[in-house]
Amino acid sequence: MNTKLSLEQLNRPDPETFSKMEKLPVVVILENIRSRSNIGSVFRSADAFLVKEIILCGYTSCPPHRDIQKTALGATETVTWRHEEDTQQAVAALRNQNYEVWAVEQSSQSVELSTFNPNPSKPLALIFGNEVDGVQQNTIDLCDGCIEIAQSGTKHSLNVAVCGGIVLYEIYRKSTRNHQY
Repeated sequence: MNTKLSLEQLNRPDPETFSKMEKLPVVVILENIRSRSNIGSVFRSADAFLVKEIILCGYTSCPPHRDIQKTALGATETVTWRHEEDTQQAVAALRNQNYEVWAVEQSSQSVELSTFNPNPSKPLALIFGNEVDGVQQNTIDLCDGCIEIAQSGTKHSLNVAVCGGIVLYEIYRKSTRNHQY
């Protein structure tokens, strides 16, 4: 019989243990995200997939806020985060730390997520943009490239929280093939 596991059987780390665990060398940048529910959902995915840090840029709201907390379910306490007013400055600082920086955006030269392979010798920053306008062009201009999720329906994009979950899972899956976190 296929039995649902209890929370105890899942054997998840407590917040203190989680804070000491090795994280993926991945930083998520949220650029001008309007919905606090989307922000909270990205925090939850970042916790699930061992993201090192989230940088909240522009007018993206910061914890604590009840609408963020409602979807984050405590992940704002386990995922390291900070706010930077200017996305371009945040990207420049990461570049100075040898990060590869990729926007998650549809562009004339985007790489499909299934074929994207993170460089194992460099840390990675992923930029997710505004729900309506996406990643700003002046931010894309500073990136190594754009990653796109293949889609076949009539809509041209996915919800940013859904997109974040898909991309972070795929990066986690590819990054953990040869390394046990």
